[in-house]
Amino acid sequence: MPLIELPLLWVIVVDAVAWVIFHLSISMAAQRIPIDSFVRHKCLYKAFRWEQEGQIWQRLFRVKKWKGYIPDGTLFISNGYNKSQLHGADVSSLYDFLLESRRAECVHWLTILPGFFFFLWNPVWAAWLNIAYAVLFNVPLIIVQRFNRPRLERLINSSR
Repeated sequence: MPLIELPLLWVIVVDAVAWVIFHLSISMAAQRIPIDSFVRHKCLYKAFRWEQEGQIWQRLFRVKKWKGYIPDGTLFISNGYNKSQLHGADVSSLYDFLLESRRAECVHWLTILPGFFFFLWNPVWAAWLNIAYAVLFNVPLIIVQRFNRPRLERLINSSR
């Protein structure tokens, strides 16, 4: 039972507004995280052995077929780093892209967490729908980062 009871129409409106606020505020806050944080905490973004350098994501989800359809976050956060294409083939550009892919993964993990707030004003079934939305929206974006990053790391290592 929610702490705040609202008519269904208001629940839908509040949910939509809340998600926009959560998405934008988490993205804007993440832009303020110094990039060297993603260097120091690289172990959080290291590919697991079972990911087979990202290839597991291609085999399971055919990432290459759909990743190009995902709009880049810079459409909404103008001061972000556009990851829709590489900014250069030199090591420095590849490394910047790698670090920004870590930031993107961080943002999408963090964006799942506010889903639990929806239990405050939603009926339980609607709160679970919001959790499902958070997971279904963000996990594919996390998968893209986890698919791309090992390839970037190989390019960087072969260029050194």
